[in-house]
Amino acid sequence: MTRASLCFYVYAIYIKIMSNEIKTIHEFDYNLICDFFSNTERQGPGSPEVTLKALSFIDNLTDKSLIADIGCGTGGQTMVLAQHTSGNITGIDLFPKFIDLFNANATKLNLQHRVKGIVGSMDNLSFGNEELDLIWSEGAIYNIGFERGLKEWRQFLKTGGYIAVSESAWFTDERPAEIHNYWMEHCPEMDTIPNKVAQIQKAGYIPVATFILPTTCWTEHYFAPLVRAQEMFLDKYAGNKIAEEFVWYQRYDAELYRKYKEFYGYVFFIAKKIGK
Repeated sequence: MTRASLCFYVYAIYIKIMSNEIKTIHEFDYNLICDFFSNTERQGPGSPEVTLKALSFIDNLTDKSLIADIGCGTGGQTMVLAQHTSGNITGIDLFPKFIDLFNANATKLNLQHRVKGIVGSMDNLSFGNEELDLIWSEGAIYNIGFERGLKEWRQFLKTGGYIAVSESAWFTDERPAEIHNYWMEHCPEMDTIPNKVAQIQKAGYIPVATFILPTTCWTEHYFAPLVRAQEMFLDKYAGNKIAEEFVWYQRYDAELYRKYKEFYGYVFFIAKKIGK
């Protein structure tokens, strides 16, 4: 199965349903999940302000620059990038419905002449060697693996090009067993920020900047909009057990974040490629 492109909240986490049976998200109906997130601006924690903060650490972009947003979803963050850069941006996502919405959003903003979404998998990219000036990926590199993504995507970057990704990380060396076990069950690569920075250096990049996403990226920009989307979803699929389980998981995830947010969160990592 090819890698998905959204934040791991959607595709890779295990769901514990009321019968105490454990399912992976891959057993769920992707069409239902795609339908749900088609009605949300963002498919994971983030904000326009955070996207722009990460972009502020990247220099030398021109109208000739080539940018790829890998795991773009419907393009919430991509459109922010496009409005504050002048180069050409390609968004890549596994799901055609998201790409249709991505391209529609670009057209609404009159960006279609230099912003294009294509269907593709992050583990089989079609870019040429050293073609890109910037690789962007908010909440999606998890799907291929943080270290693997850094290593495999590096070939597509020009020397001196940048990579900017947001990724879940531990804020402390120790944390309560409940949240530790929950994340290690379905995100075994999750690590502390210093260890993530070391992985970036090992993969052939110079770390440029690292910052933690504020809690509002979760509470106001992700969880809050989901409430109305969940209500609409449950109304549309009334009696559908899969839909009910999916919403149950989302609410459980939000509960855990509110309880343990001082121990983990999303972190933006910005780095520059060195050497060939």
